[in-house]
Amino acid sequence: MCDNIEDFKVKEAPSTAYYIPNFISRDEEKYLIDQVNSAPKPKWKQLSNRRLQNWGGQPHPKGMIAEKLPKWLEVYTRKVADLGVFGDLVPNHVLVNEYQSGQGIMPHEDGPLFHPVVTTISLGSHTLLDFYQHRRDSTQEATAHQSTQDGDSSSEKPVQHHVLSLLLQPRSLLVLKDDMYTSYLHGITETTSDLITDKVVNIDRMDHSIGDTLDRSCRISLTIRYVPKTLKMNLFGKR
Repeated sequence: MCDNIEDFKVKEAPSTAYYIPNFISRDEEKYLIDQVNSAPKPKWKQLSNRRLQNWGGQPHPKGMIAEKLPKWLEVYTRKVADLGVFGDLVPNHVLVNEYQSGQGIMPHEDGPLFHPVVTTISLGSHTLLDFYQHRRDSTQEATAHQSTQDGDSSSEKPVQHHVLSLLLQPRSLLVLKDDMYTSYLHGITETTSDLITDKVVNIDRMDHSIGDTLDRSCRISLTIRYVPKTLKMNLFGKR
């Protein structure tokens, strides 16, 4: 268990990233994967490069119609909240993404619909999460892929400069806030294996070295966030 989150700060990254290996146990990982896979079929949304489940409601600029999280997710939103990274808030939204080997997601930012902290538990497989600096000038402005309910947005490719990568191992927790939330895009390259380079800034925290190649398998991510603007509706659809 994490006694002091500052012990897990990635010092080689801009402010602020925390990487906690083995945040959950193998038994918890299996339990969560089983819960994800046993969700009703209508809960899944199929995208071109992955499929996902949305829990807690559909984030929207006008406000999320909040739905109670299932117990199997509520346990982990509270476990993350206990770290203090959301202040006194308890996360109320979980996006479950399933990535098969070779699948990824375009560089994007989570955007203003969420409290400016994003936390991710990885299950099943590692991945490399790549970070890109926004490049904006008077003639060329980066496209900000704001993640609403599914993380997809404009099909226009943003202008990017790769800054660093983080290796996310199964059962780990990643926390991003401050500039790492607001000033950088993050994405996952569509590939079946990852080469560890000197751009991977948390490699000193694990049993891998520069030059290693890691093969991907199916990865499930639980992206745990807080949506500040929510709407409460009764059974008749009135607030």
